[in-house]
Amino acid sequence: MTPVCLLIISNIFMTWAWYGHLRQREMPLLTAILVSWGIAFFEYCLMVPANRIGYSQGISTPTLKIIQEIITLVVFAGFSIWWLDEPLHWRHAIAFVLILSAVVVIMQPWSFPTDQNTPNH
Repeated sequence: MTPVCLLIISNIFMTWAWYGHLRQREMPLLTAILVSWGIAFFEYCLMVPANRIGYSQGISTPTLKIIQEIITLVVFAGFSIWWLDEPLHWRHAIAFVLILSAVVVIMQPWSFPTDQNTPNH
């Protein structure tokens, strides 16, 4: 649970760093870059430990990445509505469900019988 909590908090920082400046269009680009870089520092301070802890707990790196992507989408959806005042549309919902289906696929303990007559390649 610790990796997921750290990933959620780090994604809040990441989303703020990448998109928070869009409401302040009058902010000079260089200032936006420097402020965003400063915010992103805290994202890294949480993301790196989240991945290390998750990996040490036996979570594979592809699984960690997929979990992170789902968290990123949820955080971004809320941020888009709350901070940027941009509503989400049905296309976004469909895309989100498709990506969520990847989490279901990766988290299932699939096992397929092997055909003894077919050589492994």
